[in-house]
Amino acid sequence: MSLLHGTNIKLRAVEPEDLDLLLEWENDPENWLVSGTLNPFSKSVMQAYIENSHLSIYQTNQYRFMIELLDSEICIGSVDLFDFDPFHKRAGLGILIGEKDYRGEGNAKQALNLVINYSFNHLDLHQLYCNILSENEVSLSLFRKQGFVNCGIKKDWIRDKSEYKDEIILQLLKEKND
Repeated sequence: MSLLHGTNIKLRAVEPEDLDLLLEWENDPENWLVSGTLNPFSKSVMQAYIENSHLSIYQTNQYRFMIELLDSEICIGSVDLFDFDPFHKRAGLGILIGEKDYRGEGNAKQALNLVINYSFNHLDLHQLYCNILSENEVSLSLFRKQGFVNCGIKKDWIRDKSEYKDEIILQLLKEKND
């Protein structure tokens, strides 16, 4: 297994041909609550994002990997590193299996393990964190099974229509012997 290849998936850079797929996922209102999106992305904005996606994480403080199936080269989701802080050696982490038919098959777990390995062993990060809605048991379970631990709760943090939801902060520290 190479740095960005698992048994069933690989993580790859964003390509121009991902434009329509990214627009579909980013503009799906079902994903807005967890992504913090308030309005749709235009094609031109997404195209500009893709055109700049070749820039280093050290330049943009973020990087998006596309999750692609090895056997068919179908792109099923993405993993984002964001709020990259090279001084404190940390970054935020988010994952989306945008193709709903491929959820629950272990692809997110595999992608998460690959990006953890990349973050700790290639970028030499000390810690990763994520923010997950308290009611999102599937995501909370995924991250906890990979060693992330609760380190806080942001009460009434996310407004969803007329109610507020708590957001859990999870953190993974690099093991001292890595």
